[in-house]
Amino acid sequence: MIRSFLLCFLFFHFIWLQTAFAASNKTNRSRPPTTITKGVNITKPGCQRMCGNLTVPYPFGVGVGSGCSIDPWFDINCNTTFDPPKPFIAKGSLEVIEISDSQMRVKNLVAVNCYDQLGNLTTQNPRLRIRLPPYFTFSDANKFTIVGCDDLALISGRDGSNFTSGCVSLCSAREDLLDGYCTGIGCCQTSIPKGLQSFAGLLGSLGYHTDVWSFNPCGYTFLAEEESFTFHPSDLQDDTFRNRTIENVPIVLDWVIGNISCSEAQKANGLACRENSICTDSDTRLGGYRCSCFEGYKGNPYLEPGCKDTNECESSPCDPQGFCTNTPGFGFGFLALIIGVTWIYFSIQKRKLIRLRQKFFQQNGGLLLTQQLSSSDGSLESAKIFSAEELEKATDNYSEDRILGRGGYGTVYKGILSDHRVVAIKKSRIMDQSQIEINHRNVVKLLGCCLETEVPLLVYEYVSNGTLFHHIHNSRTTPWFSWENRLRIATEAAGALAYLHSAAAMPIIHRDVKSPNILLDEFYTAKVSDFGASRLVPIDQTQVTTLVQGTLGYLDPEYFPYKPIDSFGVVLAELVLFLLRQVKKKGMATYL
Repeated sequence: MIRSFLLCFLFFHFIWLQTAFAASNKTNRSRPPTTITKGVNITKPGCQRMCGNLTVPYPFGVGVGSGCSIDPWFDINCNTTFDPPKPFIAKGSLEVIEISDSQMRVKNLVAVNCYDQLGNLTTQNPRLRIRLPPYFTFSDANKFTIVGCDDLALISGRDGSNFTSGCVSLCSAREDLLDGYCTGIGCCQTSIPKGLQSFAGLLGSLGYHTDVWSFNPCGYTFLAEEESFTFHPSDLQDDTFRNRTIENVPIVLDWVIGNISCSEAQKANGLACRENSICTDSDTRLGGYRCSCFEGYKGNPYLEPGCKDTNECESSPCDPQGFCTNTPGFGFGFLALIIGVTWIYFSIQKRKLIRLRQKFFQQNGGLLLTQQLSSSDGSLESAKIFSAEELEKATDNYSEDRILGRGGYGTVYKGILSDHRVVAIKKSRIMDQSQIEINHRNVVKLLGCCLETEVPLLVYEYVSNGTLFHHIHNSRTTPWFSWENRLRIATEAAGALAYLHSAAAMPIIHRDVKSPNILLDEFYTAKVSDFGASRLVPIDQTQVTTLVQGTLGYLDPEYFPYKPIDSFGVVLAELVLFLLRQVKKKGMATYL
């Protein structure tokens, strides 16, 4: 009755856990490197090195109470009644298979229940119980595993860890099974927490294997290293499965020195780490620490003389005509390699960048411009060709803090040249052949350009007092913004536009006249700027057709069925009436 109640409880408790705890496939884990058995000194002087086929390195020692280990709990009981002798953890029954720098592998225990065709138990060993000595814990490289088609199992942690989990393994036909997969169909696995010191497991069956007996008469459960176990459908009907698992699928234990941290052990003058080694605190709640050799060193970090440098010349012989020099530790050689590879990489990238800049320079007419500047009669003496590096430095690598403004045609940055001149540098989004030097006091002066980028960078004089738009809508109450000054600004802007349209060597239609594109210098002199939408007009043409371009609210009403007033008229209206242009209104005619 009690047994039936337990099975029912387990069924309803774990059937919903099946998906959560089933692993989709086996996760591969690489074993930590081992140096503890590779030094000149492996054991304390006068102590036994081997027990059977196992090398026993310090801090472990062969013999209970022999004084060969760092602590009595690290004694290895070497049972010589076997041939060859078998090593066991002192004061325990777990047989030791391997000892590495931070882990120990021990032989497994497997719980099993077998049934006859009517569901009667023929073999009953459903319980697992393992309690580890101090300083040892079960590694999270282990998985709690069930093999069977009508089985469920519960695992619970002891010593106050409050860990409880479980798994259900089901299948109805041999054809359902997947070779190499433990997904809850014939095989189920669930994880355990790191730092578990003891556990108890209980195996049960839902239907006593009566429906699957023909191909699966037994169910099994065990804790085992995940990477050492692979499920095969043949396991369900293999009489040797239990013994094979005990012999070939180990349990992995983590071990640490003591139960205090590195710093605490050092303060107490009890740190076990020797020369050329590093101390690492345990990552479990139980405390303790481990010692390990520096990179490029090997040996036993717990025994004098500590870890020794690895001689690369012994492991990698030189050519007979050459010579080899050992370096102290792998870390220095690896660092030198990284530095060398990094230097080569950046050298190649720098050469590519130089070639790319040369390509853009030629593509953007740099050779022709250089020739014209060198042969000019002085009219272009103020123009200069800047390098890309010079402008990157001037703008602090185009820092966001240096942005003066953004527009539809690019971004303008504030730059400080090496001669301490403050300039405005325009980084355009598209090539614009209308950006030429215009000599007019009310047009922003082009100081030079950089042709080493895909789209040339333009360097203008820096106009310090902001835009006319800002002053109209934010500073109109200031004394300088009188009617006379507003009329002067309008006259200067009109004169600049008249020069561009009629008097320039190559007439220019601005196509984006607006108050944000009229700047004011320190003396509040107007400067027309931003020729991103401009269009050159050949001198032999009296008419030209252009696309509709500009800013909504300033567009010429000739593009719409309204009164004939151009975008400069919108600027004049702003100056006179202090009206704020609205994006949704396409032209000034909508205000009239």
